[in-house]
Amino acid sequence: MNKNNVKGSLILGLASLLWGLAFVVQSDAADKISPFIFNGLRSLVGAAAIFLYLFVKSKISKSPIFKSGNSYKKAAISGGIICGTVLCIATNLQQLGITVYPSKCNTVEARSGFLTTLYVVIVPIASIIVGKRVALPVWIASVFAMMGVYFLCLTNGISNIYYGDILMFLCAVTFSLHIMAVDKYGAGVGGAQLSFIQFIVCGVLSIILSFAAREGHNAISDIRLALPQIIYMGVFSSGFAYTLQIVGQKYAEPAVASISMSLEGVFATLGGLVIMGSVPSVKETIGCVLVFIATVTVQITPRRKMKNG
Repeated sequence: MNKNNVKGSLILGLASLLWGLAFVVQSDAADKISPFIFNGLRSLVGAAAIFLYLFVKSKISKSPIFKSGNSYKKAAISGGIICGTVLCIATNLQQLGITVYPSKCNTVEARSGFLTTLYVVIVPIASIIVGKRVALPVWIASVFAMMGVYFLCLTNGISNIYYGDILMFLCAVTFSLHIMAVDKYGAGVGGAQLSFIQFIVCGVLSIILSFAAREGHNAISDIRLALPQIIYMGVFSSGFAYTLQIVGQKYAEPAVASISMSLEGVFATLGGLVIMGSVPSVKETIGCVLVFIATVTVQITPRRKMKNG
């Protein structure tokens, strides 16, 4: 069993738990505040939470927030700018997708959750394009994970195609690029430092986009209305979970990481069971089992087969 994959998957599993529980909060926020302002503020709140952590840690350890050395700082800043830009595109596509679904569509959370998780199959393909070998167990696990997410999210199947579906598919592609970017730029720098910079970039770019989209009308009242969602998403879904992603991907290869992150759908279902008192159907239970099997399968993949070709 690959110990690095196990360690990385456990960390990414915790991130998926936070994302799964926060999905309903994100959907609720779509009814209260415009997408770019919401993502801009949640990103800046996430950056503030990470900075507070780094500041307290530096005082306790009596060490600088950023390690000395121009090469380290340059790598953290350049990596943070790239990851933050890609994350800005991905999160805003996701929030826009949730927002534009028509009122007649009563499966918004399910459809968006399934389509976003298409990165499970996109990342292995992208890995091959950039010269990484993807072992057969990972491909099998990817199929199992995608089937599991389908059963979890779309128990009644997909009917019709909406504009929101297109945005969600583009979101999945962009999240795949973000996973690849974190793999490339996160190895040589601190996870919290890189995450801090990426959220500053994501937040600033989202605010700029909000001005370009003229979202300023009733902005203050919207922010007050959605403030609990902004704080929750900023601290937990953004600041904490995405930092865990960066740390987890130091150990797990991108294709393995994407499968571990698909546990988000499982935790969303379990969250509905605990918070809303809903009982999962037979198909949802099968979906949970398939995603779990996929996550376990990739743990036995030898790391040597995952190296660059």
